[in-house]
Amino acid sequence: MRNILIHGLGQNNQSWCNTVTYLKKNGIESICPSLYEITNNTLLNYKNLYDEFSDFCNNQEEKVNLCGLSLGGILALDFAKEYPEKVNSIILIGTPYKIPKALFKVQNLIFKMMPKRTFEKMGCSKRKFITLVNSMCNLNIAKDLNKIKCKSLILCGAKDNVNMESAKLLNNSIKNSKFKIISNSSHEVNVDNPKELSNIIYNFWKDNQ
Repeated sequence: MRNILIHGLGQNNQSWCNTVTYLKKNGIESICPSLYEITNNTLLNYKNLYDEFSDFCNNQEEKVNLCGLSLGGILALDFAKEYPEKVNSIILIGTPYKIPKALFKVQNLIFKMMPKRTFEKMGCSKRKFITLVNSMCNLNIAKDLNKIKCKSLILCGAKDNVNMESAKLLNNSIKNSKFKIISNSSHEVNVDNPKELSNIIYNFWKDNQ
């Protein structure tokens, strides 16, 4: 089984470093692709990002366990809908049930005022990042959730008030999914509490091999 950790919009693959270390201590190997690197030669919008990500997953010789935070969770959901035979399980962390368009507009204004170096630290140009955010405004995340048949775990940070209701809606919409709250963490659970997160991921993957 190939274990893939998928970072969020404002993160990069290094955001998973501590989680990867804890998982490795438990004997679990995982990989963390950089979403901005796999789309390096294409226009960075959601469709192209998903296409590159799905190619990455389909090129794995084994079935995959996907664990995604926020944007990473959306990608995991879309891949599990389209290629159910390739997915063994999914873990969704702080993943929206519906795109908050008003919040996206406010965030976009903030992004436009932020310096370029902030985005470069993530491995993405400011222009590409804003283009990606704009392309996500009309995503219908809740569509076809009934197609998700694999083992599913929904996680949310205890302080992630923005996504808590979404986590519950995903849990109710995805058949036989489980739901857990991660203590001492906000939206970026992989940064705020990687040890507890890694223990939960380990137990879920171990039980669903």
